[in-house]
Amino acid sequence: MERFGLQRPLSKNKCFLILSLLPVYFIIAGLFMQPVDEIFHGIVEIIREPDFVGIGHIFEEPDFLITDYFVIGGVGAAFINAGVLTLICIGIMYALDMNFDGHTVTSTCLMFGFSLFGKNLLNIWMILVGVFLYAKYHKTTVKRYLYVGFYGTSLSPIVSQVMHIVDLPLPLRFLLCAATGIIIGFVLPPLSTHVHFSHKGYSLYNVGFACGLVAFLLVPLISSMGATPTTQYHWAKGYDVPFGAALGTLCVILILTGLFASGKPVLSVWAGYRRLLTTSGRAPSDYLRMFGAGPVLVNMGVNGLIGMAFVLGGGGELNGPTVGGILTIMGFSAFGKHVFNIVPVMAGVFLGSLVMHWELNNPSVQLACLFCTTLAPISGYFGWPYGVLAGFIHSSVVLYTGSPVAGMNLYNNGFSGGLVATVLYPVIIAVFQHRKPTLVDQDYFDPMEHDEPVTPPPAHQITEEKEV
Repeated sequence: MERFGLQRPLSKNKCFLILSLLPVYFIIAGLFMQPVDEIFHGIVEIIREPDFVGIGHIFEEPDFLITDYFVIGGVGAAFINAGVLTLICIGIMYALDMNFDGHTVTSTCLMFGFSLFGKNLLNIWMILVGVFLYAKYHKTTVKRYLYVGFYGTSLSPIVSQVMHIVDLPLPLRFLLCAATGIIIGFVLPPLSTHVHFSHKGYSLYNVGFACGLVAFLLVPLISSMGATPTTQYHWAKGYDVPFGAALGTLCVILILTGLFASGKPVLSVWAGYRRLLTTSGRAPSDYLRMFGAGPVLVNMGVNGLIGMAFVLGGGGELNGPTVGGILTIMGFSAFGKHVFNIVPVMAGVFLGSLVMHWELNNPSVQLACLFCTTLAPISGYFGWPYGVLAGFIHSSVVLYTGSPVAGMNLYNNGFSGGLVATVLYPVIIAVFQHRKPTLVDQDYFDPMEHDEPVTPPPAHQITEEKEV
């Protein structure tokens, strides 16, 4: 680390404190964007009357895609829902004495982002219980699989949907709801590790890929039992100015903090950021452990501004889902994404809008433009033309993969990205590159066990893997 002039990590307590400022920042912003009396009146009414508009309405609303909580409960209620839930998750990580690494930042940003359009204070906990039981079953610490649990809450809408099986009595529905969440949490750790081998680390949303497979099994089952899901369309408009100001300010703060408040000289941080830009992003690429906090904060701020530029430049809207998508890009800026490997993939989606029968300002396409960056390692490892190709294909695939599961996998782009990467990787190797990356001896594809990050060699340096 020191030979590159890079910074030492901050203390764990300071890192968790700084991370907690993200949800606090948006909670405060929400208090200014919606009258305080309406927010807290809605919270009181949750207890007395579930149908009251506010956070209580969020709990009663089907949570599958696209359900913008800004429309359902208001901006303040949505930000408080996301902020409180994220603070609880940060508290869990801190109480368990988790290592502070790239997954910590990524899972926090994803938890907050998707709590704006799908996750709430009630529907995630049984999935986490399932992960806990899996760890106990294998007599290991829950810390090993906690991040899988956080990512696996992508399937929380399925847990909510079970409560809509009206043919069953209420107590049985509660039991079935709990059992469904526990089963999801129990099967995700082994499944997420297994599917990682199919795409070789070229899709960053690996748990989203696993969640898509689980959803393909569970959704038909619960539909057969009487809970017929229907797609949702709640899409807020007219928030570009306040959200643009809030997100833009946050990104600038991150960049300035990384450059001037990370305990290292500016040139040292800048050198670390330039070194970060040379990586492929192929998972696992834990930038926080590889380069320190300063370059990662700069990377998060820059990527957040790029995400905003693509949304607004394409005629899109800044609302719950798109803000969640931008925060996802920022979160994965600590684990694989940077400007050089995300822009080509996003450009592929833009290219698709020019030749395909859909517009760039379509809500689903806007989300695809943000979440397609799961394929950033393809661009970073094989070159930008392959990144454009990956984004181009993904932009169409993602529009169809959500229909069979009625939008109940919030990480639908993760599932689509996993499919695209699984197909593209062998094709690129066999048709274009004529060589395979030589795999290292360690378990390269299990990022949940806090293995040391490995930066793959550049594509021009890899040797052909001999067939056995």
